[in-house]
Amino acid sequence: MSMDGVLKLYFGESSVPTPEYIRRAAQKAMADGFTFYTENAGLPSLRRELAAYYQRLHGCEIDPESEIVVTASGVQALNVAIRCVIDPGDETIVLTPAWPNGSANVLMANGCVREVPHPLNGGRYGIDFDALERAVSPRTRLLIYTSPSNPLGWVATEQEQEQLLEFARRHGIWLLADEVYDRLYYRSGAPGTPAPSILRKATREDAVIVVQSFSKTFCMTGWRLGWLVARRDLARKATQLNEFIVSHAPSFVQRAGETALVWGEIELKKMIARLRENRDYCLAMLRKAPGVTIPEPEGAFYLFPRIDGVADSFDFCRRLLEETRVGLAPGVAFGAGGEGSVRICYAAERDVLQPAMERLVAFLESR
Repeated sequence: MSMDGVLKLYFGESSVPTPEYIRRAAQKAMADGFTFYTENAGLPSLRRELAAYYQRLHGCEIDPESEIVVTASGVQALNVAIRCVIDPGDETIVLTPAWPNGSANVLMANGCVREVPHPLNGGRYGIDFDALERAVSPRTRLLIYTSPSNPLGWVATEQEQEQLLEFARRHGIWLLADEVYDRLYYRSGAPGTPAPSILRKATREDAVIVVQSFSKTFCMTGWRLGWLVARRDLARKATQLNEFIVSHAPSFVQRAGETALVWGEIELKKMIARLRENRDYCLAMLRKAPGVTIPEPEGAFYLFPRIDGVADSFDFCRRLLEETRVGLAPGVAFGAGGEGSVRICYAAERDVLQPAMERLVAFLESR
């Protein structure tokens, strides 16, 4: 962080600032007096807009009064949901490689984590359901997966979602889906079409939680605004926990979130088109390099190439940083299955991305 001239591809955020219409909405909300407490579950108007959002994008009927809780970021939604589900000593299965905050929140709640790596078969990551069965114990209470995946770019198919849901039902455990990147999806020909949500498969009685955020879709990383959708009993408890952790997300930020949901589609589609171009450019560059295995990501804005001969991805990234001033995230940071890979965030502007990829490929060729 203290080095000068670093081309930073390790942060998980776009270099595009929050669109002006969202910033103006926050300014207007403050001017209109949205500076007081809101309900612990969030502004009713925002929850209604989120319910309309799910109806519009996924055809899901969500009750804004009892099944949606607004949180101060996606990671706070994770924290609250996990604390509602597990007691000290309980076990959580986490599909990895994955953003480490899910596992970290389990550990903070004095739970235990069992990691099950995504296997790479035929150029696509999948789910090892036999390994999931072996990971279950009498103390298992929760299964966490991320789709679209950070760092893999993998997106669960509808069949895989059905199998995960059936697995959770059969074992009587909660299923938590991190769907923060759902709008950054490339498998569909129409930009902005969301990745499939587990909510399309679940009933109102299923033990299912979806964690979401405004950060990635609307370039609002610094605003700290997220939400969760869950069965009524968990949503009620999550609302109570909100009181003891943050009370609620800032009221004027919630109003800005409403504006993003209503008016954000045009800017979102432009961003997805730019991200797809960046992804394809990076893929083409990496496929020129020797000893690199790289599946084509279906969503999010990360590449997770495996590099032959790399047994210590932290050391690899340190040498790359020191010798070329290119900053990547080591795969080992993302749990089981991550060692030997690195994470590249391709959401940067092209004047950062292009020289960074050129230096990376030259570094790989010189090993």
